Amino acid sequence: MKINVLKYGMLSGLILALAGCAAKKKESDTGVDQLLLKNYRPKSIYQIPEHEVERARYPVIDMHSHSYPENSEQVKEWVKTLQQRNIEKVVVMTYQTGATFDSLYNVYSKYGDQFAVFCGLDFTGYQEDGFPESAIKELERLHDEGARGIGELGDKGRGLFYSKPTEAIGMHIDDPRMDPILDKAGELGMPVNIHVADPMWMYEKMDSTNDGLMNAVNWRLDNKKNILDHDELLKTLENAVKKHPNTTFIAAHLANNANDLSKIGVLFDKYPNLYGDIGARYAELSQIPRHVAAFMEKYQDRIVYGTDMGTSSHMYKVTFRILETMDEHFYEHSLFGYHWSLNGFNLSDPVLKKIYHTNASKILNDENS
Repeated sequence: MKINVLKYGMLSGLILALAGCAAKKKESDTGVDQLLLKNYRPKSIYQIPEHEVERARYPVIDMHSHSYPENSEQVKEWVKTLQQRNIEKVVVMTYQTGATFDSLYNVYSKYGDQFAVFCGLDFTGYQEDGFPESAIKELERLHDEGARGIGELGDKGRGLFYSKPTEAIGMHIDDPRMDPILDKAGELGMPVNIHVADPMWMYEKMDSTNDGLMNAVNWRLDNKKNILDHDELLKTLENAVKKHPNTTFIAAHLANNANDLSKIGVLFDKYPNLYGDIGARYAELSQIPRHVAAFMEKYQDRIVYGTDMGTSSHMYKVTFRILETMDEHFYEHSLFGYHWSLNGFNLSDPVLKKIYHTNASKILNDENS
């Protein structure tokens, strides 16, 4: 019997192709090949100890928060949460000047020492004659009204833009026009919280090699033109801190150096008037818990607790769990935009006390410091 080799080969190929299609269809049925990275929500399978931290181990001063509540009832609920979680004081950074600041101050000042309210800077006319005298005059008024500090100022490369109602595009924190303002802040005893740059992932290529792609793509800076880059912005911070030794600066989010803490460490070594808050960088820092714990041990006198993530009761518990326990590989997808798991630092009691309270109390010049 003769076999038509050509026909046999074609038939075999068809069978293999159909089998391949069937395999692909089966895979497609699971949805895995259609799963988007932004929708990836893994759950830990590790059976390891877990700890719920209902209250901070020591009284806390939250040095990085904002005026999140939209009405007085929401403020009342926030106060209840703070008392439940052992948070003694919250720094509310309003960004605001003028009548808007006055209105917000009237809301938060009703709660005594529970809140310390920070103001913005009035950059009106920053390119004209009469500046910065006008900004200094308003800053003095805000101080007399009750503002305890300035911030959060912000610069992601284009210039200072967080303060309301005006921006100062093209003017950075080390601009000579800022010098009299920052000197005045020192004279008034008003610490300055300044956000420079963003996490390094936002500057990297938005491709498969980007370690933080899930968040980076939403806050990307890699495609922005005519902006200062990460290191250039860090240099503006150093220049300002160096020029104004009598003014206290707080680098928001550790100056966005979670990927290379040695950079902010060098500045801590050089400048005793510089501190750093850890607000909204728990996910980034908890990827390298042993390294971060050692860093916080070394710079325990220069780091302050902050949240910058709203007012939810659960949020505070998560931050305490990261700082106080050695829990490993747990997820909090509702708080962070990454699919990274979290890991605790297990900080010692002396370090916790300073980061939670002592350092912030010193910055705010509280009587009990």
